[in-house]
Amino acid sequence: MSERKYAIVGTGALGGYYGAKLQKAGSEVHFLLKSDYEKVSQDGLLVESKDGDFILPQVNAYNDVAKMPKCDVVVVALKTTQNHLLPNLLPPIVKDNGIVLVLQNGLGVEEEIAEILPKVHIIGGLCFLCSNKLGAGHIHHLDYGQITLGEYAHGYSNMGITDGMRQIAHDFRTAGISIELVEDLLLGRWKKLVWNIPYNGLSVVLNARTDELMADTNTRTLVEQLMYEVKAGAKSMGRNLPDSFIQTMLDYTVKMKPYRTSMKIDYDECRPLEVEAIVGNPLRKAQEVGVNLPQINCLYHQLKFLDGRNRIGQLLVGACL
Repeated sequence: MSERKYAIVGTGALGGYYGAKLQKAGSEVHFLLKSDYEKVSQDGLLVESKDGDFILPQVNAYNDVAKMPKCDVVVVALKTTQNHLLPNLLPPIVKDNGIVLVLQNGLGVEEEIAEILPKVHIIGGLCFLCSNKLGAGHIHHLDYGQITLGEYAHGYSNMGITDGMRQIAHDFRTAGISIELVEDLLLGRWKKLVWNIPYNGLSVVLNARTDELMADTNTRTLVEQLMYEVKAGAKSMGRNLPDSFIQTMLDYTVKMKPYRTSMKIDYDECRPLEVEAIVGNPLRKAQEVGVNLPQINCLYHQLKFLDGRNRIGQLLVGACL
């Protein structure tokens, strides 16, 4: 059993899955919920998984951080569109000298948290997970689950492998979650963007699942071109992504089960899209040093239009336009 006490901020398809796995393995876990609070408080969490279904009939569920204990590790699993809530959510529940584990997509998310909590350790986690939330407290794990961990320092300096990373890795591995430790978090984030930018973006713009994008020669070409622009963006920040990695990501996606990306689900459900963290921030980082990424720039503006139209539709008629 882990000596560390965990808090999950954002008990959805990702946070709910990893938090449930940790509790099942014996860790003390505290879950912050919003709309699912009543259901989970009464019935717990149900996880349907390719690795075996399980139920946690009782969990430590909260709808208010003021009622939660301070924890050694606070896992941020919210969508980045909700990060404006973090200044109120994080300070009450992080122990002094504790760890914030950021399981979010995109670039620059650790910098935001460092401004809120300058004295805690911040570890970025890159999740390679296919998981959806089917209903309140009901999570469907389809495939994969590995997390790549790297510690953050100002300016994304290389921190090496830290004790905090090793401790979290031990707990997650005990829970049956594959963990990779990396010395360079910034490189890890750009590697994740090689997948996230083309597949999340194009799935919304083209109304397609990952298997559909890979089955058509035109869209597969577009995916590959976007991946090479991500490679150029990484290079603009001093990080090199080998061509072999791009091929690995293409092969990885071909073998995946048909998957509706998280951004496509958000779009279909009329929720705000993580356009800025996943596409806008990397684009701006490259532009700041004079590197133009024209296809990513085009994708960014298409997504901003679609996201804006969805939001207007919600305001006007309570449904997507």
